[in-house]
Amino acid sequence: FDAHLHYNDEAVAAFPVSDVLARMQRAGVRGIVANSRPNDGTQALAAAARPAQLTVVPFVRLYRNRADYSGWFADESIHAMVLAELARGTGAGPFRGLGEFHLYDSANANGAVAAKLMRLAQEKDLAVLAHVDDAAIEKLFAHAPRAKLIWAHSGIGGVPVERVRELMLRHPTLVGELSYRPGLTDAAGHLSAPWKALFAEFPKRFVVGSDTWINARWADYEELMRAARLWLGDLPPAVAQRIAWGNAAELFGLPEPK
Repeated sequence: FDAHLHYNDEAVAAFPVSDVLARMQRAGVRGIVANSRPNDGTQALAAAARPAQLTVVPFVRLYRNRADYSGWFADESIHAMVLAELARGTGAGPFRGLGEFHLYDSANANGAVAAKLMRLAQEKDLAVLAHVDDAAIEKLFAHAPRAKLIWAHSGIGGVPVERVRELMLRHPTLVGELSYRPGLTDAAGHLSAPWKALFAEFPKRFVVGSDTWINARWADYEELMRAARLWLGDLPPAVAQRIAWGNAAELFGLPEPK
C-alpha cells in the first residue's frame, strides 16, 4: 500500500493514467492514498481504480495550484473548496482524508483554516496527511486531539528517532509515513538499527509511501518500491506485512487484497 502518492498536473501531462497504473501493477502496489494538485488527478485515478483492481483511498488536497502552498492555512477559499470536494466525492467513493499539506513555519498550524480543517477531519473521521515539523504536530493535535494524523516522512529535516518515539507515545492516533526519511536505511539500503527498534515497539503505526511529487519519482516508481521491499525484508515478516499493507488497511477499513 502506497500511502503517499501524488498525480499532479505535471505528471498527468507526462504519464497517462494507463501508464501510472501499469507502473503500480509492476511494482506490486495494490492500494494507494491518492492526493493531487489539483484534485482532478485524484479523480482520474479513482475513476480507473475498479477496472485496474487498484484500491484508491482518495484525499482532498488543499492546493488548486502552487500558489496555495504558502497561504492555505489562512485562506477561507481553501476551506470552501474542501467542503465542495467532500460533497462531490469520487468514482472510488467518498473522500477519506485531507492533504497532503505543508507548513513551512510551525506557527501556521494555528492559522484559522488549519484549525478549522483539523476539527473537520476529526468530526468526519477523515485522515490528515501533513508535511510538517514536530512542533506543528503538537499544534495540529491541540486543535483535534483524536484526529488520525499521518506524518509525511515521519519528520522533515531528520527529526531524531527519539523525538518520533516521544510523539508516538503521546499521540495514539499518529501514524508515520516513511518516504524521504533521513536515517531510515544505511548506505546499502538496509534498515538502520534505531528504526528497526522503533518499528518493533510500534509495529502498527507506520506506513510506506512513494511521494511522487515530481515526475522523476514517477519515472523511478518501481525502484522506489523495490527499495522499500529491501528494508522491509530486514523486519520480522509479521511486522513487515503490517507496514507494507496491514496498517493502512486497518486505518481505512480495507480487506486483504485477493
